[in-house]
Amino acid sequence: MDKTLGDWAVFVLLLAGALLMCGPFAWMISTSFKPGPEVFLYPPTPFTAEPQYENYVRIFSAIPFGRAIANSLIVSASVTILQLIICSLAAYAFACLRFRGREILFLIYLSALMVPSQVTLIPNFILVRTLGWIDTYQGLILPFAFSSFGTFLLRQYLKSIPQELMEAARMDGANHFQIYSTIVLPLAKPALGALAIFTFVAQWNNFLWPLITTTKPEMQVATVALSTLQGQYNTDWPLLMTGSVIAIIPVLLVFAFGNRQFIAGLTSGAFGGR
Repeated sequence: MDKTLGDWAVFVLLLAGALLMCGPFAWMISTSFKPGPEVFLYPPTPFTAEPQYENYVRIFSAIPFGRAIANSLIVSASVTILQLIICSLAAYAFACLRFRGREILFLIYLSALMVPSQVTLIPNFILVRTLGWIDTYQGLILPFAFSSFGTFLLRQYLKSIPQELMEAARMDGANHFQIYSTIVLPLAKPALGALAIFTFVAQWNNFLWPLITTTKPEMQVATVALSTLQGQYNTDWPLLMTGSVIAIIPVLLVFAFGNRQFIAGLTSGAFGGR
């Protein structure tokens, strides 16, 4: 009986926390349907009597929002794919290969996690500008093609895979690429799914780097395009909330389709290893 009451108490607390977290999103959706003056009414109204459905059409004419969403999808998907390939290869080398200085080199990789991204912002910008990659996809994508965190995450997961499987494959004549592609990658799907969601969401929400490396409206990503709706003296809040609602849909879809792999990656040893 006590256990049942405890379970119900935990459920109620989690439900209250979930409702509290969903509150801002509900208010964002409500604001996206309101007329401009109604946003500032006091006391605030949770629902409007005159929904402005045209806001979801006007957002695409007020700014090049369709192109911005497409740019965000291209950049986020490309960075995610590149990180999955490069980080998984690096993780395989650190977890499954034996070579001199492996642990020291891995510690150097880990030390990169302690360097704030703001420290490397200016050197990366100078490099991208020197290469002529301002207002290009390669300037938005390639600086994020590798991740020390992704390598660490996958390496820790690969360390939990029984080495006997790889030894058996070697005895059957398989080379490293065959072991990597036919044994390691299928078994590492949970960790790869977790890294894919982490990377996609991080790149979708990236604002500072696209802001300083794009000057043309047609190269702006969604976060930068939405920031143009905020003026110094005036902000169209319903339109801004409309764009935010649309911009959050791809992230929700990615998590909805990948949450099983994401949860499996977090609960089956992606942060463990030996």
